[in-house]
Amino acid sequence: MKMAWKEIVKFKTRYLILGTIIFLISLLTMTISGLANGLSYDNASLIKDLPEGTFYMQEKSEDQYNLSHLDEKKMNKIREAAPEATFLSIQMGELENGNKNHSVVFVSTTNSSLFPKVEEGEVILNNSIMAEGVSQGDDLTNSLLDNKLTVEDFVDQQKFSHSSIAFINSTDFQKMHRTNTFQIAFVEGDDTPKFDGLTQYSNKDFLNTIPSYNAEQLSLNMIVIFLLVISGMLFGIFFYMINVQKLGTYGILKAVGVKTSALFKMMWIQMIIITFISLILSIGISQLLTLFMPEGMPFLLTIESASIMSLLFLGIGFIGATLSGFQISKVEPIQAINQGGV
Repeated sequence: MKMAWKEIVKFKTRYLILGTIIFLISLLTMTISGLANGLSYDNASLIKDLPEGTFYMQEKSEDQYNLSHLDEKKMNKIREAAPEATFLSIQMGELENGNKNHSVVFVSTTNSSLFPKVEEGEVILNNSIMAEGVSQGDDLTNSLLDNKLTVEDFVDQQKFSHSSIAFINSTDFQKMHRTNTFQIAFVEGDDTPKFDGLTQYSNKDFLNTIPSYNAEQLSLNMIVIFLLVISGMLFGIFFYMINVQKLGTYGILKAVGVKTSALFKMMWIQMIIITFISLILSIGISQLLTLFMPEGMPFLLTIESASIMSLLFLGIGFIGATLSGFQISKVEPIQAINQGGV
């Protein structure tokens, strides 16, 4: 540890350059990861906020929730096996407030503690729609519904497919869409029954049935992976160049009895120090960036996500530094000393 730190202090310029590069890459990675998590939550917070369980959809709907129909017979069969089951329907639509239209996702559910209870003729909206001029008590209309919907309350962070949720009573939903069935069943817990003619989905699997969700996340996650790979290559190249310059020093150290493992430990400690400082700075600044981001930009960098990213950076840095250090084990003291120590 002492030897590694002394070398960092002695050659502070070269290690400062590496630290700066790692800091910039980790900051970019943390920021993109935060945006990916934010977009993921903005796209499907309605589902992400639910406890772990099983979703059921009609088998012939082919993973499209809007084509699934659970009639009374199927619903009764599910209720018999799982009395706590919740049934819900989801449909894109719009609400009108005077001359202004608001794009929403209508959600209708059976009575459940998982979702807000809505009376007939009422609507509960995601609070982001307040910025569009909608207030509690307003009467909203829909071209498919004869009666008006009164804004009863607002809920926080309830979105689906990047649109605000509008919770309405099942009677209003059925009138609006000319149906008497629900689309989806949800049963909380791990030990859930199976039913003929219905496809089961875990929370994660159901998220992938949402249009654009999987493609959106895949694109952003690929960028994060490439940045992690680049950081590993940078560590490998940097430490390789340093090791070439220090072959003479390594030869002298080996000649006086320093083991190869000790030299590797010195390199690993240097890598950990540089990466740790860079990560602390990048996590702190990425959180501060939220203060300057435009209002409404989805950004979510949790402690769990930041910790996972930090461990990945340390792991990749360790691999890159180790691969570059294999030449240390091949150094012959006499041959290295003849090249001159640094």
